[in-house]
Amino acid sequence: MIIIPARLASTRFPNKILANIAGFPMVIKTAKAVEGIDHTIIAADSEEVIKIAQKYGIKAVLTNPNHQSGTDRINEAAQKLGLSEDEIVINVQSDEPFIEQSVVLALRQRVEELREKSEWVMASCYKKITKDEALDPNLVKVVVSENQNALYFSRSLMPYDRENAGVQYFGHLGVYGFTFGSLRSFCALPPAPLEQIEKLEQLRALYYDRTISMVEVESKSCGIDTKEDLAKALKIFV
Repeated sequence: MIIIPARLASTRFPNKILANIAGFPMVIKTAKAVEGIDHTIIAADSEEVIKIAQKYGIKAVLTNPNHQSGTDRINEAAQKLGLSEDEIVINVQSDEPFIEQSVVLALRQRVEELREKSEWVMASCYKKITKDEALDPNLVKVVVSENQNALYFSRSLMPYDRENAGVQYFGHLGVYGFTFGSLRSFCALPPAPLEQIEKLEQLRALYYDRTISMVEVESKSCGIDTKEDLAKALKIFV
């Protein structure tokens, strides 16, 4: 199941999930990009978003508007839907209207593999980016281990290329995969200091020594964090 957390009260770009993308509100454009893969549901924070989803034939669930993270929001939605412990839940951020289906399919495959051998299942995706792209604090960077597990995520440039040797930087894509049992376990963890400093919820898992398995993908998609991001994306994709 794909669940899209939708929050109107974005601090950097208020009501961004309703921004017009080729005639659709952003959250609807995101849902339509992935709905052919699996059952797709919007976890909304307001009746306004529920009504918009209904208008476009997308199922939506009303959740507590006070959630501090998208993962907490999809956890509530999954509970309301009565999912089983081993059901796969894919979290696609509502500001990823140009996400490719191949990315979500690769993530789901990794979650299926992990589910067969581990009780804890959390995975996400990354792609190669340039140094100029990596300098943007709105584009989250990730460093991965030899076994393709995340070592750290940051808005800062990392790793630091001290000797100008030429580093390959990796950008994190805003998609996550869990089993519902692991999703519940994640949300039961207290918010972590690193998470609050960087404003990156995935750091909660790393802070408490939970593994995040990373899948390298090819993607032209970009998350929309600001009005400037939206303007750039519309020039590329629309």
